[in-house]
Amino acid sequence: MTIIDLLLGASPIILIFVLLVVFKRPADIAGVVGWVFTLLVVVFYFHTSWEVVLKASLSGVVGSLPITLMVVASIFQMTYMMETGAVKRIVAAMKTIARDDKVVQILIINMGLGTLLAALGATPVSILPPIMLALGYSSFVAIALPAIGYDALCTYALLGIPVVVFGAFTGLTPNEAGYYFARFMPVVSTLIGFGMLYLVGGFRLMLKGTIPTLIAGLTMGFTAILMNRLGMTTITGVFAGLFVIGIMLFYMLVRRKKIYDRGALTKEDLGWEGKMGLFTALSPWLILVAFAALTNIPHIPIFNLLFNRWAMPVEIIPGKAENLRILWQAYFWVTVSTFLAMPFLRPKGTQFKSTVVKWLRRSWRPAISAAVFFAIAYTINHSGKVVMDGRWVLLSPNNNIVYIVATVSAQAFGDFYGLVAPYLGLLGGFISGSETSSIAMLTQLHIDTAAVADKIASTGLLIAAASGIGGGLASVISPAKLQNAAAIIDAIGEEGKVLRRTVIISLIITLAVGIMALVWSY
Repeated sequence: MTIIDLLLGASPIILIFVLLVVFKRPADIAGVVGWVFTLLVVVFYFHTSWEVVLKASLSGVVGSLPITLMVVASIFQMTYMMETGAVKRIVAAMKTIARDDKVVQILIINMGLGTLLAALGATPVSILPPIMLALGYSSFVAIALPAIGYDALCTYALLGIPVVVFGAFTGLTPNEAGYYFARFMPVVSTLIGFGMLYLVGGFRLMLKGTIPTLIAGLTMGFTAILMNRLGMTTITGVFAGLFVIGIMLFYMLVRRKKIYDRGALTKEDLGWEGKMGLFTALSPWLILVAFAALTNIPHIPIFNLLFNRWAMPVEIIPGKAENLRILWQAYFWVTVSTFLAMPFLRPKGTQFKSTVVKWLRRSWRPAISAAVFFAIAYTINHSGKVVMDGRWVLLSPNNNIVYIVATVSAQAFGDFYGLVAPYLGLLGGFISGSETSSIAMLTQLHIDTAAVADKIASTGLLIAAASGIGGGLASVISPAKLQNAAAIIDAIGEEGKVLRRTVIISLIITLAVGIMALVWSY
């Protein structure tokens, strides 16, 4: 094993990073270029057969379907709700909540509602910035807070897809995988709350908001632990968001502060109030929550039927089946809930046509971006293998990129690797644009590194989970997400200023995750 082996092994990630940061190429283009480069490196330098790299890439695309199709389905649902006016009606309702307490308002909208939206497949950075701006916050705050508010429970976004993918890579059930993530959540979610207050009002607002922030953060964190104990890990984000909203409203009630105030409503908001009821506007999400609960409560037979008996395995890599579980996946129920809500929202023909046109234009590039990073991850994981008697065989460990990087990492960091792993996840999330893709790229690496360092298997899983959380914390420094938030309020250019402030917060919270991983890994 030489320095050339290490550099070429890491070169696909380095190339993608350079394309994103230096040349400012979109994630889908950088990903496709990185994938082609990965194929060439693993074939011609690491002596991998073409059959292996092509089938591994295809298996990666199939493995990405839970997030790829969820992206497609959620964009369709959100576009549909925007076209019918449902989102505007929901925004109008949110403007009336907790206007007398800035701290509680921030926690309800960005932590509570943000987590709930992300869990249901909606995009907080597309919905919440206009609300924050309408409530009198600066464009800087309106961009930053929606991007950071749901980061603590990003693992449970999209009805728990990141934790499901983690389970697929480790052989764990979603509930078993969720155990390794949930233990970090009380600390991380509380730090996220204080991070938001710092962005709005510095240390003075952090001190003023200590009590409600502790309440909200710990409520969110311990909800993750509770849902894991109840076996409902995949809908953690839904309940955590609802519980934070509920506990903050109760806090306002105890302090005898005004919860409901229509003073911020504009003439347009009042118009939407008259056109559409709130429950009508929320109908796609209410239906989705009902189906999500029905299909994810393990004590109900339908969960075992859809998750285990109808797993729909597809074997592309010999001996390793990818379970499609189409009728259990979140994207299926997002699509179902969208169409079942149509009798309530009653879209016009022009609105539905416009939805389809915009959906087709918006969804294909994020879908490619999600799929290609899985293809890269699977190709790297199987690098160095050749086909012998129908099986994939690794003739030399020194031809496998994961083994090379894991060995060097274990030698370089030793017992301190747990401190470093979350930062690798942060980098992976920044490069790929999602926690799920970061998990796909790095999970095997962390497990193998822990094994090289003579750690027990559970320690490798813990370190890999810490890296996944780091990938989620990358949301607040993702150029694409910050630009999305800026664009929705016509503040393009402000995202650079936000990034310079939020990167410090993400690094500090990632350090906290690393310290916990380091302590628990001993």
